[in-house]
Amino acid sequence: MNTKPYTSDLGEHAVMITRVADRQWHALEDDLVVGRGYAQQRPDGRLFVSVDAWHDDTFDRLAGAMAAHLPAPLYTVVDEADAELTARWRRAGFTSRRREWEYVVPTDPRVTGLDEVLPPAGVTIVPAGQADESLLRAVDRAIREEVEATVGWQSMPAEVVPHPEGDTVVDPSAYAVAATPDRYLGLIRVVIPIRPRIGLLAVRACEQRRGIARALLAHALGTLHRTGFTEAWTEVQESNHAASTLFEGIGARRASSNLELVR
Repeated sequence: MNTKPYTSDLGEHAVMITRVADRQWHALEDDLVVGRGYAQQRPDGRLFVSVDAWHDDTFDRLAGAMAAHLPAPLYTVVDEADAELTARWRRAGFTSRRREWEYVVPTDPRVTGLDEVLPPAGVTIVPAGQADESLLRAVDRAIREEVEATVGWQSMPAEVVPHPEGDTVVDPSAYAVAATPDRYLGLIRVVIPIRPRIGLLAVRACEQRRGIARALLAHALGTLHRTGFTEAWTEVQESNHAASTLFEGIGARRASSNLELVR
């Protein structure tokens, strides 16, 4: 545990920056916690940091202490509308790496225009909870390898589902898939904790431009609509023009944006 005192502008008392765990720091004033800093390693290996502090000075000290003790590069994600928080991270030496749009997606097929969309000949949609787990893991692995060999998995949404090391399919029941008799061609993951979120929509590279992604989306949104949900949410990287075109083409609207920052 490392402790570092400094004189704060918050008053006459010294504020102590204390490393209370391997990836956790506290800012203490008169033995009261006035700020916290955290670091978490994402499944893709990158180290993301966050700071919870009321005052700028405390935030700056915590961010500086974390940067001094953690290996670079460090990443963080902020709501782009939160100008104050974004400015704090920029003071700490972080710069913009990418932007992610958050979309609100209608589910009503009369609105999306997906009511008559069908998969291509020879392809069927296997509903969520009915996929063969071995084939599901195989297509997930194949798509991840294809992405990693091109744009890199780090280009995928910043908010990812935590999973045990080496396991990228945490809940197989959340996936619907596009299938032929001997293998799966694509998948869509929809998670419904409070509001439905489309966390992943992907098709094998050799099967793209056949309408499979659109058919998977039509199935998932139609299922949500019949269940009573009027909207879903998803995130799309700003540079992913194909995904933006797909979602905007069915009436999805941009609600907000996140910035991934790096130091």
